[in-house]
Amino acid sequence: MPLHVPPAPAPALRSVLTALGSPTAVREARTPTLRAAQGPTSPELPLPVHELDHVTAAGTSPTRLTGWRFLIRCGDRAVAAADTMLTPDGWAFSHFCEGPYITSAELALRHAEAMPKAYQPRLLSVPELYMLTLWLHADCTDDGASGALAPGDLLVPLAPAPPGIAAHRPHRAADLLPLLTHRLTPAPLLGSPA
Repeated sequence: MPLHVPPAPAPALRSVLTALGSPTAVREARTPTLRAAQGPTSPELPLPVHELDHVTAAGTSPTRLTGWRFLIRCGDRAVAAADTMLTPDGWAFSHFCEGPYITSAELALRHAEAMPKAYQPRLLSVPELYMLTLWLHADCTDDGASGALAPGDLLVPLAPAPPGIAAHRPHRAADLLPLLTHRLTPAPLLGSPA
């Protein structure tokens, strides 16, 4: 079933196109694959990036939109990603990046397209665990910037995932979040009362 990719804000896309067209921005980026790309590059598949600030035994904090990520394609593969952020003046280019999350995101998106149910793809960052997941939001009518993490939404941890959490395995949010809670619960200090 096709994924329902929300449209990125036009200023975010324009800022990425401007950065891609700037030899200085590309040359100074810490992305050797992008710098070495032969042929035209294009931003594709914009995904809203949400951040989950806290996971506690009582539940999760709401997610908040922190930016949009575009996969930068050259030929038949993604060679990098471009991140944008919201500034007081609107959406602006932040930086280019590359690494295992790019390949992992492409693989997770291909698997999501083969699922029998339609989803809206997003990225969900869990900074406390240095974890990035493909968030498959069940409500395809949301605009990408809003919409809470629902118990039936699917979370697909991208590789490299934290130890003990399988990458590329879809989890219902209601099942994965308690696991994250246990991962984030600090161990008692030696000699402290239990």
